[in-house]
Amino acid sequence: MFLLRSAFWLTVMFIIIAPRDADLGRVAGEYSRQALEAGQKVVVSQVIASQCDSLECAGGKAVIAVLAGNQLPSVDSTMQDSSTHPVPLPRPRPAWMG
Repeated sequence: MFLLRSAFWLTVMFIIIAPRDADLGRVAGEYSRQALEAGQKVVVSQVIASQCDSLECAGGKAVIAVLAGNQLPSVDSTMQDSSTHPVPLPRPRPAWMG
């Protein structure tokens, strides 16, 4: 019962005190975006700062650095459209299967 009364009075007070001209959804979305960007920067800086000796680690660092800068590698659509191999077709059904 205590929780129900508390929730009721908190809701009433929020309705009374809440700012009328503020868009809470937009503000929450902006804070969320800022938090994600800050987290991404921290993770990328930690990954890039780590020392590695293998080629896989260096390649992973390069990919993370490119993706962190929002510079996605460009893909030429003609590369995907021009296929040198024809589309594989299923083998014909054997005659004994009808």
